Amino acid sequence: MADESGPTEWEFGEPVGVGPWPGDWPADDRYDPALLTDGDRRNVVDHYRYWRRDAVVADLDTRRHDFHVAIENFRHDHNIGTVVRTANAFAASAVHIVGRRRWNRRGAMVTDRYQHVHHHPDMASLLDFATEDGLAVVAVDNTPGAARLETVTLPRRCVLVFGQEGPGLSDDARKQATQVVSIAQFGSTRSINAGVAAGIVMHAWIRDHADLDRAW
Repeated sequence: MADESGPTEWEFGEPVGVGPWPGDWPADDRYDPALLTDGDRRNVVDHYRYWRRDAVVADLDTRRHDFHVAIENFRHDHNIGTVVRTANAFAASAVHIVGRRRWNRRGAMVTDRYQHVHHHPDMASLLDFATEDGLAVVAVDNTPGAARLETVTLPRRCVLVFGQEGPGLSDDARKQATQVVSIAQFGSTRSINAGVAAGIVMHAWIRDHADLDRAW
């Protein structure tokens, strides 16, 4: 039985992915017999086709980057799924959810199965974790005094902290951060979606620090 229950890859009503493995099976215990038999319709890159979930996670653990992502969840923010999905795409070390434990996984598109996700009851707990792990705390918020993301180099070892849609970052997050950065905007809206903001800042870290030769 494959360990991949739940949503599969579908686009415009047509199945994507790969069908049953053709020919002799590979002699490698990373492969899942049920996926080899039935095909692999999961939302994974081709490198991981037919692999068991735990084998994918183990391999990702050798590739993860030095940045973490944290998002506050005091009002059940619906952006968290998007943040988790993007963090997986950029191989973040981990995602940290601060506040409410429950979050809407729909936007994650089952990438939370492959991404380390941790919970912290409050910002103090997250800050303790960052201190113990030697991580700079980078708060992202469009507030007076924030440095423009476009003009700074993000710390290599850091946790990128995002607030909720609407209220933005909590006072504790802003006051305790190593630095606060903002994203340049040129239109009429006061702020952008927290999920979008997280993607922009994560990609800025990638541009600064990632080995692009290792990208799929």
